[in-house]
Amino acid sequence: MKRFLLPIAAVALCVAANTASAETPATVSLTAGVTNAATAADATRSAAFVTAAAVPPAKTSEAITAAAGPGRPEDSVRMYRLQEIEVTATRASGSTPVAYTDLSHEVIARNSYGFDIPSVLALTPSMIATNETGIGIGGTSMRLRGTDATRLNVTINGVSMNNPDSHSMYWYDTPDLISSVGTMQIQRGAGISTNGTGAFGGAVNMSTAPLETEFGGDVSLSYGSYNTNKQAVHVSSGLMGGHWTVDARLTRLSSDGYIRRGGTSLTSYMFQGGYYNGNTMLKLVSFGGKAKTNLSYNGATRDEMRLNGRRYNSSGMYSTSDAYSHRIWNSEDGEWQQVNFYDDETDNYLQINNQLILSQRLGDRWTLSATAFYTYGYGYYKQYKDNAKLFEYLFPDHLAYQTDDQGNFVTDGDGERIAVRRDLIREKLMRNHLGGVNAAAAYAAENLDLAFGGSWSYYSCPHWGELDWMQETDPADYRSKRWYDNDVDKQDANLFARANWTVARGLNLFADMQYRYVHYKAWGVNDNYDEASGGMQPIDVDETYHFFNPRAGVSYSPGKRHNFYFSFAVAQKEPTRSDFTDRYMFSGDDSYPSSEKLYDYELGYTYTSPRFSAGVNLYYMKYKDQLVHTGMVNDSSDALNVNVPDSYRRGIELTASWRVTGWFTAGANATFSQNRIENYVDALSNSPTYGQNLGERTISYSPSAMGSLFLDFHYRGFEAVLYTQAVGKQYFTNDENETLSLGRYCVTNLNLGYTFRTRAARSVRLGLQINNLFNAEYESNGYGYSYMDTWSEPTPRRIDMAYYFAQAPLNVLANVTVKF
Repeated sequence: MKRFLLPIAAVALCVAANTASAETPATVSLTAGVTNAATAADATRSAAFVTAAAVPPAKTSEAITAAAGPGRPEDSVRMYRLQEIEVTATRASGSTPVAYTDLSHEVIARNSYGFDIPSVLALTPSMIATNETGIGIGGTSMRLRGTDATRLNVTINGVSMNNPDSHSMYWYDTPDLISSVGTMQIQRGAGISTNGTGAFGGAVNMSTAPLETEFGGDVSLSYGSYNTNKQAVHVSSGLMGGHWTVDARLTRLSSDGYIRRGGTSLTSYMFQGGYYNGNTMLKLVSFGGKAKTNLSYNGATRDEMRLNGRRYNSSGMYSTSDAYSHRIWNSEDGEWQQVNFYDDETDNYLQINNQLILSQRLGDRWTLSATAFYTYGYGYYKQYKDNAKLFEYLFPDHLAYQTDDQGNFVTDGDGERIAVRRDLIREKLMRNHLGGVNAAAAYAAENLDLAFGGSWSYYSCPHWGELDWMQETDPADYRSKRWYDNDVDKQDANLFARANWTVARGLNLFADMQYRYVHYKAWGVNDNYDEASGGMQPIDVDETYHFFNPRAGVSYSPGKRHNFYFSFAVAQKEPTRSDFTDRYMFSGDDSYPSSEKLYDYELGYTYTSPRFSAGVNLYYMKYKDQLVHTGMVNDSSDALNVNVPDSYRRGIELTASWRVTGWFTAGANATFSQNRIENYVDALSNSPTYGQNLGERTISYSPSAMGSLFLDFHYRGFEAVLYTQAVGKQYFTNDENETLSLGRYCVTNLNLGYTFRTRAARSVRLGLQINNLFNAEYESNGYGYSYMDTWSEPTPRRIDMAYYFAQAPLNVLANVTVKF
């Protein structure tokens, strides 16, 4: 009988989600899930993964020793305490009145042998992971409460990882980072003050795995569907001479991907070297890697998936009539075509991150931390362009337009010069430098915790384009020629002060103030051809922002099992590069986008007992000039955004975890929300409803219901974790167009493992990840737009174009990890 319980529970969740109305989420019956945390406050707002708890803030030497790992107990405790200081300034604690989730190293490690980090973060409340290749590797991203990744602050050891230009975190540029992460905290809403791009919907705070005091290491090998394979080796020196320790990891990861020509080839390294001396620790952290990923960000229409197969990818497509061509359906042209594909249409990137971290404990109450950091990046897109117009690449007129034998320009019936067209391979390149420093101090007394500090960073990045090959053209005519060239400089600085005061037993007051300064400058010409001027689009941005972001709250614990909290926060954020440069694609004017402002209210309650934990969090996020996705994307698949004057997100997050027996834990989480634009006026100049007031509308990419179910079995060395996530319907655009939407979906994964000891190894773990257990046919993301066809028919008609990213059917990944 027991063998039927897992699929029945998973199917029940999917059925419940699929029968729910997108606008009446209350009809969904879901309980909610939370981690096994040590305190009521920690258990609550956390609430995500039932299989293992994050280590709570250090209360006892025993807890820290367990987290620090084997070795001399006194050294383990002290080193772990010192390394905790690195993230103190950006992490919430049990009495902080914000919604957050902690993921422990154990939970992260069990999901680290094949997935990118967003796929692991999808295990937490209100989080959705998206993927372009269909298997959780390569082009991955995430959304939290409907907020996209460019508005989620990502840090590691307190250093911002968001690209200062695009505000995105490109996870495949730091391959296998997940294997070197010690703990993670996901803050929902405005959270607490942080470094780098402001948290405008949430924050992901990571720390690298702590240095160990005992020699050891591990070797990990994985192989699975679609030729997915990973090899990793990790070595730790342990504490040498009582002061020195070194930790290193090398990884190679590759996959063909589910999507055709969606391959990924990644190599990475992680190095940590530390000097420890009682209350002082100096640590050098360097990590990075080289990534080569096939471009798979075009997506496919329903017709293309139906007629060409769900694995269809149009990247690299060019017209041909040779014997080896493919007959495919092209939705944009609405016809069958004979085509071939260029296999090396790729994104190539090298990134190296360096951090020098000083952690100092001054007596029993004061701690200091300072981090100097530098990140170098270089990369380029390689793209095949079929039948390209040469004047759009700034070729001189005698090469860009057709001429006769006498050198005169050939014209059409309207007297316009006829453009020369060629197939070509282009590269869009960038080289960036980011450097800066973070510093913080913390004071901890019996009834008062204080923290204050700041950060400063400088970012510089030139962007330019080159041609690698051109059909029927002398290389001397295009080599060493830049068809666009622009530069970016950005300075980002902040100061913060935070206090948590226990005014009476169980009653805590919280205050947090941050000032943030941003100066963004971009100049030159972009890669977009401007027909009006006959040249490339000019860029001339010089904007300065001053943001004051106050936060305040209160938490009350009448006993060990109950905790109530309320907080109010203000968050502000500057536009991204694309928000400045790509407005011409839809805007009817030349104005710059506005910065965004968020007023975030959070109200919650949690209950924690030794075997059962539950929590509820109510949130109301009121926005001014929020930049929402239009559904359109630019040539590099970056989302195009538009300011809306007034909008809001409000919802309820439920979490619960029940330890049924010593070997079985069940839990779930659920979020029900309303995400609305008030009095939406369509600002897209190419839209059929341009300029119309459409009233209140649902914000794009914001499901009104989502939930997850966890069933975790642990018996001796065996473990089985079943995870099911259901996500409601998402609109691509802001006019609630049913044609331009992503249908609700439900997917189940099963993680199996068995760990045993041998004489030659400390432990051996055999793992098997079964993804999409019930073979669901679904898409995790997409985009779309509408326009009026005024030229092909006598009567204008509306055209809706929707593109989707199909996910793989049932697939597996096996792993063996040997620790020594």
